[in-house]
Amino acid sequence: MLLKSNMSSPGTISVLLFAFCMLLVQCLAGRDFYRILGVPKNANVNQIKKAYRNLAKSLHPDKNLGDDLATEKFQDLGAAYEVLSDAEKRKIYDKHGEEGLKDGVGRHDPFSSFFGDFFQGGRPDEHDVPRGATIKMNLEVTLEELYNGDFVEVARHKPVFRQTRGTRRCNCRQEMQTIQMGPGRFQMTQREVCDECPAVTLVTEEKLLEIEVETGMAPGQEVTFIGEGEPHMDGEPGDLVFKIIQQPHKVFERRGDDLYTNVTISLQQALTGFEMDIKHLDGHLVHVTRDKVTWPGARIRKKDEGMIHYDNNNLRGTLYITFDVEFPKGELSNADKETLKDMLKQMSEPKSYNGLRGY
Repeated sequence: MLLKSNMSSPGTISVLLFAFCMLLVQCLAGRDFYRILGVPKNANVNQIKKAYRNLAKSLHPDKNLGDDLATEKFQDLGAAYEVLSDAEKRKIYDKHGEEGLKDGVGRHDPFSSFFGDFFQGGRPDEHDVPRGATIKMNLEVTLEELYNGDFVEVARHKPVFRQTRGTRRCNCRQEMQTIQMGPGRFQMTQREVCDECPAVTLVTEEKLLEIEVETGMAPGQEVTFIGEGEPHMDGEPGDLVFKIIQQPHKVFERRGDDLYTNVTISLQQALTGFEMDIKHLDGHLVHVTRDKVTWPGARIRKKDEGMIHYDNNNLRGTLYITFDVEFPKGELSNADKETLKDMLKQMSEPKSYNGLRGY
């Protein structure tokens, strides 16, 4: 009887209900992507990308052949990065867990409204907090910085609100008010309600930001600093976003992960062969050897001598080298002409054709 009485008591039922709720929420949550990447829940996009790259190097299947556990961890790592590096997916994951990403917000959990009120007490969601404007700026970087990685320091003169003397009206809102007009008669009216908050003043503060130019980044990629944008008097500051702009390079042209360059050789080198070294973006030398005839416009490929891949630093693009032939200036004597004819033995007549069509 005592056991039955305890189990049916309101306190015991509340504890069991709470335990059931927590168990259900934990089951619906799925994998802990923050723990998989080893980053805190307030980590910015740069921290998430850096953690992914470091872990991907050690867990990559090519380095763990036959290790099923490493393969499973690598798959979890990819799933975690895909979600947390995307602002919209991350917002859904933070609120609803992994299950919330499968069927869309709200549809995955039939008890979402109940549990939302149970745990939050019916309070408004965090997204109702007003935010300042997001600032977007261009960051010009060299091809060397994109190939090797680097840190760029930028001085940010940031406007911030600081408390001062006095109070101000803030968080103003419209609320319904019921006024009794007489026995059994009521009237509903709207009135403005404001909080009394400390007064603030806008000041400018200098802050030094260190921007990581990551190895393999591409033009157009963005680096975001959370909360470093325009301030909001009654809310949170916006974000500061730097867009990567690649400066032109004197030697190389980048197309995706591939690099292109042109080399000018003499007519003698084109006919007899040559050796040369091309200085790469990190200073190492790419050796080129030709022991056969090189015609104008000829192109060779150097595998794994292109840009480093952004998501997987173990992969590299291709370096394409196109040759231009510099012909000698001046005139040849008749004797030299006959000697060349003898050597080259190219007696065919000139012909005209439509080169654009490939005939």
